[in-house]
Amino acid sequence: MQATQTPKVNVFSAAVIVAALGYFVDIYDLILFSIVRVQSLKDLGITDQAEVTNQGLFLINMQMGGMLLGGILWGILGDKRGRLSVLFGSILLYSLANLANGFVTSVEQYAWLRLIAGIGLAGELGAGITLVSESLPKEKRGYGTMVVATVGVSGAMLAYWVGEKLGWRNAYFVGGGLGLALLLLRVSVFESGMFQQVQAQTEVVRGNFLSLFTNSARFGKYLRILLIGVPLWFVVGILVTLAPEFGRELGLTGEVTAGLAVFWCYFGLVFGDFLSGALSQLWRSRNKALLVFLAFCAVMVGVYLFAIQGATPNVFYGVCFVLGMSVGFWALFVTVAAEQFGTNLRATVATTAPNFARGSVVLLVPAFKFLSAQFGFVPGAAILGGVSLLIAFWAVSTLPESYGKDLDYVE
Repeated sequence: MQATQTPKVNVFSAAVIVAALGYFVDIYDLILFSIVRVQSLKDLGITDQAEVTNQGLFLINMQMGGMLLGGILWGILGDKRGRLSVLFGSILLYSLANLANGFVTSVEQYAWLRLIAGIGLAGELGAGITLVSESLPKEKRGYGTMVVATVGVSGAMLAYWVGEKLGWRNAYFVGGGLGLALLLLRVSVFESGMFQQVQAQTEVVRGNFLSLFTNSARFGKYLRILLIGVPLWFVVGILVTLAPEFGRELGLTGEVTAGLAVFWCYFGLVFGDFLSGALSQLWRSRNKALLVFLAFCAVMVGVYLFAIQGATPNVFYGVCFVLGMSVGFWALFVTVAAEQFGTNLRATVATTAPNFARGSVVLLVPAFKFLSAQFGFVPGAAILGGVSLLIAFWAVSTLPESYGKDLDYVE
């Protein structure tokens, strides 16, 4: 017997609010390490500046590696067991891991807990965007995911404030506590009606991750989706996370901190996510909005690397803010991922795609190290950023438009 479909809901429904708050805590925990990287490593006995950079990159890779694993795990579970199971299961895992992060006494413990936290952090956004996309009417779902992103990315600003005021250990405790508190809202959210209908069809194979690679057209779409998200993580994972190092290379008149760079970048992301989501609705085109923001990003990467040599820290932070606006297409990118595939693979794609894009930092870091060694710190970053942006332009230009697409179908 086919399950009864849940009624369509409005933009400020419980599903949208919980997904937005979940993403808020997700971003808080995801970005927190970038903010407390230097402080926490020095407290753990790493005092040499070069070693702080190297160990910081190692821990980022552990977290992002966890997100690669978690993206596959939660994506498959989202299509097999349901969107809600992943939404709240991932919140529970990363909350417990972040509470444990507050007790670490060595880099080795820190690394393993960042791996576990990364696995947990991998599930929330994809499950939330999938649930919202399937719950809202097709002409409104872009506004719903816009709300999720705008509220969610502001979690980075809270992470900066807490990290600065309460210290890095307490900052992890706060993040874990916020996530556990969010679990209380589970009772107010209902499962996606589209998923329930497909779940009742026993002949439909759900969550088959390998099927993304066995069909050339399907694989082509999936690959292009992944490539769209790489420039954002080049900006966040390289340019902003390594802000102190870039500040020294650019000859700024004062020292800059990664925490403030992340704060201003994500403050910009709040406006960028709102604007990109709104434009995709007003223009009735996801692809047009994505292309405009990629062009904006290319300009701002050039400004960051070549136009502010010898500037003041305040000018640098201002550039980080506008740079953040330029990559404020994250939720739009995940929305496009969800809209490109059927209900039996939607959670798998919407969860793996952002985490593979985030996990691209694992490849971006060694690529940046190689290029910076060959050409210099700033030219190496320019080459890497330019390549990632050109590939993203190609990916968007060749991807089918998904605005207004009916999502009630299976692959």
